[in-house]
Amino acid sequence: MTHPDLAPATIAVAAGRPDRQQGAPVNAPVVLSSTYVSTGTPGAEMLYARYNTESWLPLEEAVGALEAAGLPGLAFSSGMAAVEAALHLATPGTAIVAPRHAYLATLTAARERTAREGGVVREVDIADTDAVIAALAPDGGAPASLLWIESPTNPMLEVADVPALAAAARAAGALTVVDNTFATPLGQRPLTQGADVVVHSVTKYLAGHSDLLMGAAVTADPELRERLHARRTTGGAVPGPWEAWLALRGLRTLALRVERSQASALELARRLAGHPLVAAVSHPGLPSHPQHERAARLMDGFGSILTLRPRGGGTAADALTRAVHLWVPATSLGGVESSLERRRRLPAEAPTVPEDLLRLSVGIEDVEDLWADLDQALHIAAAAS
Repeated sequence: MTHPDLAPATIAVAAGRPDRQQGAPVNAPVVLSSTYVSTGTPGAEMLYARYNTESWLPLEEAVGALEAAGLPGLAFSSGMAAVEAALHLATPGTAIVAPRHAYLATLTAARERTAREGGVVREVDIADTDAVIAALAPDGGAPASLLWIESPTNPMLEVADVPALAAAARAAGALTVVDNTFATPLGQRPLTQGADVVVHSVTKYLAGHSDLLMGAAVTADPELRERLHARRTTGGAVPGPWEAWLALRGLRTLALRVERSQASALELARRLAGHPLVAAVSHPGLPSHPQHERAARLMDGFGSILTLRPRGGGTAADALTRAVHLWVPATSLGGVESSLERRRRLPAEAPTVPEDLLRLSVGIEDVEDLWADLDQALHIAAAAS
């Protein structure tokens, strides 16, 4: 593993490289084989590509090092495959405490698991530390075995006090899982703040080019890692070798991409906050954000996502998505291209998400071009509404 005193930006470039030998490649090779030569009783060597393969290992080393786990991460076929594996760490018949605003598929998977195996999903305002702690061990209710945290949340950008919540969960006998997709390991390292497991949609910032599906789960606990590995092996939720190679190549530029997109996101949020055609804007870097001070204390950077509510309601929001030329109307995020989406167009989105809320994922384009495109689209949207 990469030396722990290296900066995350350096780890993203240096981790997962082949051993330095004369004539060795600088980049890890792609191994296209589903099975391996094996005689006698299998040992620690490669056996079958659903268990392990050389094509995953460099990426898993790099992600584990970025999250300061001390162990390699585990690559999954998608972010949701990693989420499913982590949700199965919950004990059947108990409660999963989760943010009321979180990735839709995560909440759906948690609800389906408890409906099938017993227990309950207790949805909370993850930014309200006291309310979350109360939900972990309510009077007369099922105790929690798993606390799920998104911070910032999707799409409302609420920021959780991860250290305080992880400590409370441990005291209550519950594991803490943090979806670190939005913040990335450059913005926060939840394992160092007391979390037990971190999950990522590698599809988003880690790979960074909107060209693959992949997930990852990371833990510093060998027993938890074995449970997650067993779930991946049994479920078969493994990535392909080319996807792993592409994800590692994307990871190499993570620091540069995040530095650029975070700076642009904060600048756009500041400008939008004063725009006459904007009803509301949210970004953890704005002093007006309810958890701005918490984010400044716990995070290294405020992230590349912001939300925008144009004047004119849902009609104006839809019109804006049709009027932009540079921004891409799309449901994913974290790519080099800037994208935006009206979240309530999805029927299952939480009713507490405003109808007119647009989630903006800022890419690496020139900030002045992004601003000009938003500004002209806001004027068209205002006229249409």
